[in-house]
Amino acid sequence: MFNLVLVEPEIPPNTGNVARLALATGSTLHLVQPLGFSIDDRQLRRAGMDYWKNVKVKLWENFEEFELKIEPSARRFFFSTKVQKPYWDVRFSPKDYLIFGRETKGLPASLLARYAEHAFRIPMLPEARSLNLATAVAIVLFEGMRQASTADLTNQ
Repeated sequence: MFNLVLVEPEIPPNTGNVARLALATGSTLHLVQPLGFSIDDRQLRRAGMDYWKNVKVKLWENFEEFELKIEPSARRFFFSTKVQKPYWDVRFSPKDYLIFGRETKGLPASLLARYAEHAFRIPMLPEARSLNLATAVAIVLFEGMRQASTADLTNQ
């Protein structure tokens, strides 16, 4: 369905929970190194449950390798608290790449500048600095799935 991309994730349970989302939705999980943990990490497996082996996971050496190897025409959307456009302005399609940064720093400013047209945020009150990574991925992913199912219904 969708491609979930975590750029340099740091916290194993967050990645495990995103892996569970990937499995539950038929999405592929892309992990862009360096990771802040080992994929064999016990906490990662615990959060991803015992079906980690069933998750479609692609591991990338760095973001440059990821960009070089995916289809050039693939649609990429970047999510950050550092931009202003709300995520609900996006018309998602299956196979889109939903890209999220690491828990402590988010996506690099250089990446957000390069893809400014495709950078979005999840609106929240100013008192909240950010959402948990897995929560943010779930919000965007299920909006994409909602749009895809609505499109399927209207095309019948």
